[in-house]
Amino acid sequence: MALSETILTVVRELLPPQRPIGLHEPSFGERDKALTQDCLDSGWVSSVGRYVDQFEQGLAELTGIPHAVATVNGTAALHTCLMVAGVRAGDEILLPALTFVGTANPVAAMGAVPHFVDCDRDTLGVDPQVLEVYLRQIAELRDGVCYNRHSGRPLRALVVVHVLGHVADMPALRSIADDYGLCLIEDAAEALGSYRDNLHAGHWGDLAALSFNGNKIITTGGGGAILTRNDELAARARHLTTTAKRPHPWALEHDAVGFNYRLPNLNAALGCAQLEQLPQRLAQKRRLAERYAAAFAGLKDVELYPEPSGCRSNHWLNLLLLPDNSERESLLSAAHAEDILMRPFWTPLHRLPMYQDNPCAPLQISEDLFARGVCLPSSAALANSEAA
Repeated sequence: MALSETILTVVRELLPPQRPIGLHEPSFGERDKALTQDCLDSGWVSSVGRYVDQFEQGLAELTGIPHAVATVNGTAALHTCLMVAGVRAGDEILLPALTFVGTANPVAAMGAVPHFVDCDRDTLGVDPQVLEVYLRQIAELRDGVCYNRHSGRPLRALVVVHVLGHVADMPALRSIADDYGLCLIEDAAEALGSYRDNLHAGHWGDLAALSFNGNKIITTGGGGAILTRNDELAARARHLTTTAKRPHPWALEHDAVGFNYRLPNLNAALGCAQLEQLPQRLAQKRRLAERYAAAFAGLKDVELYPEPSGCRSNHWLNLLLLPDNSERESLLSAAHAEDILMRPFWTPLHRLPMYQDNPCAPLQISEDLFARGVCLPSSAALANSEAA
């Protein structure tokens, strides 16, 4: 039997018989309906309302990070992080090649240049050791500002992604950012409920971005948030996400280029209900990950990507690593023919037409993981199925 068919047999036995099975689907219950209905009844459905404040407070309490600013989506959150960090047109921003395109697009939208670096096989995030060697080769400090000595452009920030909900080696990356004068931003879009050394994702960065898209562990429909420990950065983020409007009872005065990025109260009401369910979701997803690990333990040619040492991950998506790329397309084709919606890793960003000429470090690990990785259905509710 071909390896792809063997893998699909294991997956069939573990998952429920109902089709289709999505990659990651949301779950809703009576509490979600009750809070959204309450918001509708109040009439406060836009970007002002008690649920926005309650959702932000809940995020701050969960993460242990004092400031949370809720936004319309994760892209808006990351764009705001970049603005608050002082990113300018012409700056280079270091970020991983192995991530969703939404990490790079806000950088490009600002006229800055995504500069791609490799990931760590042990965490899937930016590899600190490889990055440090690379920066010794290309970076130089002038009057406290880091420059790419080859392009002459400032290296303004390092964006680290917690890929599939696994927290990168942030203590080491924080040290590198400090050494080179880089603003450190955590793209924690996939990492709500994930920890390293008992600290929640977002703890190490100057700023962090979350996402609550429909495919995340909890959802507000769309939605995102900015996390920071810095009072001034938080105030600036809140100002820019409310069109930079100066406080006044009736006058519409603005003092900067801002955006209508605040999360609507209606979405926040759903978020408050979903946040109450996060402990249960985390337990479900851990149970599903453990069942996948047990199911694939007997297959010597494949590996279910393990939780990194020192981490407690939310297991947003479960990643299966094949021995090479010879079986990937046949596995995906066969699974989709049965409405089991597996997917490959994201195409590394330096391969996309709009980014193929961007600066990049050697990307061997990113290329290897892309070639061999397949993400398995990972909805929390799958842990409750009889087959699972």
